[in-house]
Amino acid sequence: MAPHVHGPDCDHSADKPIGWWLRHVDGLIESSMDRVLADEGIGRRHWQALNAVAGGADTEPALDAALAPFGGASRLVLDQLRAQHWIQEIAGRISLTPTGSAARGRLVVAIRDYRARITEGVSEEQYRTTVETLARMARNLS
Repeated sequence: MAPHVHGPDCDHSADKPIGWWLRHVDGLIESSMDRVLADEGIGRRHWQALNAVAGGADTEPALDAALAPFGGASRLVLDQLRAQHWIQEIAGRISLTPTGSAARGRLVVAIRDYRARITEGVSEEQYRTTVETLARMARNLS
């Protein structure tokens, strides 16, 4: 058997701990999603806020609760979406405008394609097992 030679094609991925992979994948998701969303002039947090509003989070407290896993809703994100005329707030209720609904519709297609790219070559079973494993680890740590 030939000795192991380190070089550009050397893959030591199995040597890296799960924490390294979690941070690495999260960073890649953040930067690549921002590139997908850049054509619309928004970032990942804007997308999450649009989805939360479309899903019924129609007040700031409801939006903060829906986005808590991502750091909550920032007033800046809401102000930027409002400046683009994508959301409106009337009598304390936040909703998508027709312009915001149209933009979200375009983004749903782009994000669907993006998510398909992320999971390319990963079976449904592998994906489900990965998510279940990470969920178990999170419960173990909480």
